[in-house]
Amino acid sequence: MMNQYASATVVSAACNYIMERPDKFTHTYRTYVKLREHGKLELRFWHSNAIDSTWDTGLVARGGALGGQWRIEAAYVADGGTAPDGSVEPNSQVRVTFDGGSGARSVAPGEKFWSDPVKLDLPEGHLLAFTWTISTDAGGKTVPYNTEQMLVTAYDAPGVRADASDAEGFSLSENLLVMPALIASAKPVRQRLVFLGDSITQGVRTRRDGYEYWAARIADGLGSDYAAWNLGSGWARAYDAAAEGAWLSKVKLGQVPGTGTQIVLALGVNDIDIGARTSEQLLADLNTIITVLRQNDPSAEIILFTVPPFNFSEEREQIWRYVNEQIRSASLPGVDRVFDMAALLSQPAPLEHRLCREFMSSADDPHPNGAAGKVVADAFLAWYLGER
Repeated sequence: MMNQYASATVVSAACNYIMERPDKFTHTYRTYVKLREHGKLELRFWHSNAIDSTWDTGLVARGGALGGQWRIEAAYVADGGTAPDGSVEPNSQVRVTFDGGSGARSVAPGEKFWSDPVKLDLPEGHLLAFTWTISTDAGGKTVPYNTEQMLVTAYDAPGVRADASDAEGFSLSENLLVMPALIASAKPVRQRLVFLGDSITQGVRTRRDGYEYWAARIADGLGSDYAAWNLGSGWARAYDAAAEGAWLSKVKLGQVPGTGTQIVLALGVNDIDIGARTSEQLLADLNTIITVLRQNDPSAEIILFTVPPFNFSEEREQIWRYVNEQIRSASLPGVDRVFDMAALLSQPAPLEHRLCREFMSSADDPHPNGAAGKVVADAFLAWYLGER
């Protein structure tokens, strides 16, 4: 399937949380995303009913856990216009079907599935609106989703509102991105890139609808004939991927054997921080990820990023320094190229472990801001295009 389709947006829909409610529910979710191409499109939507990465300490959501039983009552794509105001352009909605024409679909725990192809004419500069109504027959843990800061505008409404073109009943969503895992477009591409990382790859703390994070800026700089699938996930850590669960299976899906798919690995901050991993454990997890992806597709090219500065101190600072020394020395087998993101964002020595103040998203938050995203993307594009 991925031979014919490629990711059409840089918005990450990786799942790091799960709905847990006492009673059954029926609810509608509408999300606006900027696609990387416009005009007459053929789209398909792929979903994985599982949690990709661990949230916080894993009390509610742990990487690799399966989603519950739920049902898609209806799903639509539409021209979302130029402003995400909760409505869609009149008469632009096209129903998304499954399994050869069904407008509804029951979803089993851990299930992975594609929609049928859907055609839409999206004018230049307009957003895609994806709307679906989801229901459950019981309470408990059901639908996996992404709970980090919203990087795109989304709305939700109680009841069945998937086919509504107006905004009546919809409220602005916060920390609630309920989307298929992949929006894919039928098109030939020059190169496929998959970005596997944490909230810094996802773009957390940059402006909503701004597409300022480094993965988005890199995709813009390369152009739409390069396919870019962003699998950044807030709180994610390397051991989530090394466990070979749902998250790494998405990377494998993005690999088209024999085409030299490029995989950008940018992990380590949360392993050092809340994951409390030793340097040996983190390096072993990175080695596992690289080995598995190489086995899945020997033609793949692995680009490994250094771990960005995150204002670590004491033992965590020493782990950060040692891991980056190992990455820079190209000592990890199976890595084709190393990109030194940390050097671009760090303060001058001896404070390399601290993020430059102008790149801080706030006075006490070392998530890189949009300015940092530009610095990283500009340097990556110069390095990447210069090497090709």
